[in-house]
Amino acid sequence: YGAKIRAPHALVMTFLFKSGSLREKLKSIAQATYTHSRNLAYFVFTYKGLLAVQSWLQEEKIPFHSFLAACIGGWLVFGDNNPINSQIIMYLLSRVLFGLSRLAVEKGYIPQPRQDPFPLLAALVWGTVLWLFEYHRETLQPSLQSSMTYLYEDSEVWHDMSDFLIYNKRTDSK
Repeated sequence: YGAKIRAPHALVMTFLFKSGSLREKLKSIAQATYTHSRNLAYFVFTYKGLLAVQSWLQEEKIPFHSFLAACIGGWLVFGDNNPINSQIIMYLLSRVLFGLSRLAVEKGYIPQPRQDPFPLLAALVWGTVLWLFEYHRETLQPSLQSSMTYLYEDSEVWHDMSDFLIYNKRTDSK
């Protein structure tokens, strides 16, 4: 599963934003795919193993078992702050926040919104990320910085249609 998810992403991101030889790019794609796949496999093994141990010790499965097993697995497997783990955690964080919001409405902790809150969320997220990009760029993840630089700065330089197909940052442009 990790390979299925990571390989296409690494392929696109590497050829869009990384320099180097074809061999170096292919090695980078393979390494990212391997790391993602390995970490997911280690996590699943750790999580399922800890769930089984807890169920065996208490002779029943309780909801806290899942939380504890995942916390331990997350610490052990994803605790190293590297680009792959960082991206996985950010991916999960956004989905966790959406899930917790829905759960809070479902349980009655917050009222059901009268209107779809998504347009407001979209406005706040885009406003915040571009403010961070313009004034506190170093706080953003490197791949997001690269994407935003490509979109909002490199796009100010125009050569020809190849700028849209390959990369619009040329050494002869400055």
